Amino acid sequence: MKLKVTLFLLFSCGFYSFAQENLTYQKPSKSILDLADYQRAPTVSMDTKKENMLLMYRNTYKTLDDLNQDEVRLAGLRINPVTNISSTVTYINNLKLRKINAKEEIQVAGLPENPKITNILWSPNDKRILFSHTANSGVELWVIDITAAQATKLTTATVNANLGNPFSWFSDSETILVKMLPKNKQPLLDSKKDLPTGPIVSNTSGEKSQNRTYPDMLKNKNDEANFESSITSELYKVKLNGDAVLFKEAAMYAGERISPDGNYIMLTTIHKPFSYVVPLNRFPLKTTVYDVKGKEIKVVNEVPLNEIMPKGFMAVQKGKREMSWRNDKPATLCFVTALDEGNPANKVDFRDEVFLWDAPFDKDPSSLVKTPQRFDGITWGNENLAVLKDEWYDTRNTKTYLIDPSNPSQLPKVITDRNSQDAYSDPGTFETRKNEYNKYVLAIEKENLYRIGDGFTKEGQFPFIDEFDFKTLKTKRIYTSSYKDKKEEILEIEDFKSGKVLVQIQSKTEYPNYYFRNIKKQNSLTPITTFKNPFESIKDVSKEVIKYKRKDGLELSGTLYLPAGYDKAKKEKLPLLIWAYPAEYKDRNSASQTTQNSNEFTFPYYGSFVYWVTKGYVVLDDAAFPIIGEGTTEPNDNFISQLVDNAAAAIDAVDALGYINRKKVAVGGHSYGAFMTANLLTHSNLFACGIARSGAYNRTLTPFGFQTEQRNYWEVPEVYNTMSPFMNADKMKTPLLLVHGEADNNPGTFTLQTERYFQALKGLGAPARMVILPKESHGYAAKENILHLLWEQDQFLEKYLKN
Repeated sequence: MKLKVTLFLLFSCGFYSFAQENLTYQKPSKSILDLADYQRAPTVSMDTKKENMLLMYRNTYKTLDDLNQDEVRLAGLRINPVTNISSTVTYINNLKLRKINAKEEIQVAGLPENPKITNILWSPNDKRILFSHTANSGVELWVIDITAAQATKLTTATVNANLGNPFSWFSDSETILVKMLPKNKQPLLDSKKDLPTGPIVSNTSGEKSQNRTYPDMLKNKNDEANFESSITSELYKVKLNGDAVLFKEAAMYAGERISPDGNYIMLTTIHKPFSYVVPLNRFPLKTTVYDVKGKEIKVVNEVPLNEIMPKGFMAVQKGKREMSWRNDKPATLCFVTALDEGNPANKVDFRDEVFLWDAPFDKDPSSLVKTPQRFDGITWGNENLAVLKDEWYDTRNTKTYLIDPSNPSQLPKVITDRNSQDAYSDPGTFETRKNEYNKYVLAIEKENLYRIGDGFTKEGQFPFIDEFDFKTLKTKRIYTSSYKDKKEEILEIEDFKSGKVLVQIQSKTEYPNYYFRNIKKQNSLTPITTFKNPFESIKDVSKEVIKYKRKDGLELSGTLYLPAGYDKAKKEKLPLLIWAYPAEYKDRNSASQTTQNSNEFTFPYYGSFVYWVTKGYVVLDDAAFPIIGEGTTEPNDNFISQLVDNAAAAIDAVDALGYINRKKVAVGGHSYGAFMTANLLTHSNLFACGIARSGAYNRTLTPFGFQTEQRNYWEVPEVYNTMSPFMNADKMKTPLLLVHGEADNNPGTFTLQTERYFQALKGLGAPARMVILPKESHGYAAKENILHLLWEQDQFLEKYLKN
């Protein structure tokens, strides 16, 4: 399907006109285009034993034609009503296999014509791989035989993928549980053509319910009918020869989980009444356990419509939640209930209680443990060992405990108690491996567990592996990456006795590749992949992480890029581009830390200014913009002043190095970074211009919170108003390029935000340009739009900054 689109552009004073400009798609200058128009390397997926790997290829970008498909927006979903899969999915277009210890890549034979592949799923025994293919009329289920490198179609185009991955392996690796469209499925109703039979009426009960601004909600009875039709499926058991047997009749299935021993299936279904103010995950739910023959064993949970929630990020629903199978047991459910009625404002000794419930559920659930803070997950080990986590957002505290599941009377042992934002104290994540049920559990070696950590320190990043004795609670470091010119990421421990570890290594100019490292042998490194650098034209660009201080003494950082060949002795004064995204903290220590690594591969993409280092600009990427509120002070209480201080510190730091003309500085950001950009141009004279993409500029349109702000507008109207660029549009005099996707699907950043802000700027005589990218959501995907975006930014910077 050929699509001709005219970009919608509007100008305010200082630009070419006061009205729309009819402009066809443009491409950026050659140095930027050469970087942007590249072929991405394949994504890699390895089997459990690290014997075979799947190489998944896809186009670098989608096309506008890909975005121009039929779409309905229902209860937070965006789906294609013809193919019955998400309209936002990114497809793989080729698959290859490779033995990990060999170099030859084997093309998977028998793939569908014009493959549109997603939902990759290895079988429990690692001998086969499932995937879905989206044909013109719908979604098909396919399987790959690893040994033969052969793909085979298992079903017709009747798979229902509207709620995500539509299939699950049974433990025998021979049978698949598949969601299929009902045979009597009717076409969706057309709300635009059908005349309404009455008005749309909503009521409140008088209870407070501080819901955020969700996109794509149901709006009328037709939407309700279309939602029900779209997510209703029949469940089938499909064999590898294609034989299919109906397992359960049609219902709105929203979750299918098979017990570790394969003898039970837990099914969650959505029920009416639906809501017009919250998405589908808060609709009424019913969870029932069946045996493998489809016989009902027990209704284990029923959740009513959940439109009423207390305020705060730690608010949760009443009743059972987070119900899942225990990975180290044949068929035991684990679930959590709130002891504070789900309300963070209630003062209690324990926030949550965790329960266990053994199939066939003829006895009551048994209490396992109570948590002082909000439950944050369990990693199961064995009968006597598991790792429990809880957290509390307001204090940023997170704790990790050892528990004995066989002895609930034994108090949990605290093994970490830390600030969740303190990257330097992060002890890492416990390593897991598959057990006899092919489920991941703690990797236990004698009396030891193992933790893999990112290894951020004040001196740099040095990933590590720790051995943790769960009897003595003592930790021993058994490996630390020593690279100072590369970045190493430890992915998985393959053999605890021999010391074989899977890692990924990269440098500024070396593309990330996989290796086996033997941590018991010095310099023992075996390459697995050899992906090449597609950005050779910037290999000589200077890149370093610089550290500097804000005027209050807070240490900040950013990644500084200088053009290739820049003479640091002569120090030509160049224009500076700053790209940033604010982050909120409750303490100065965490806010001052850096998680940037100058040895990370330089990967230019539309989400930064790095392209412009080829055009003679200095670029400070990912500049730190912490917003701190200690004690009873919230970060946003002093948002504007801290924002300006962060920007001034960044400019001062690069200026002190002698590289820039401080009168030629621009700032940019996406989403909350766009909000930051508009505020910086409004409340400071530090910048010559700015670029704000897909932001929200009027906080009264997000009255029940935004980003990490938990207070509502009526509690702190001065905070909302002061932070809103729209409310201060009369102060904005600096050239601003506003960009937004036509179909933004992010809560709070509706396209209307940019349109209304531009209208305010235009009406008040501020210099602004607005570009609406057709068909795009919050993140941009189509090649035509991305290349045009780069052209827009390039033209804007040349006019208002460089020249």
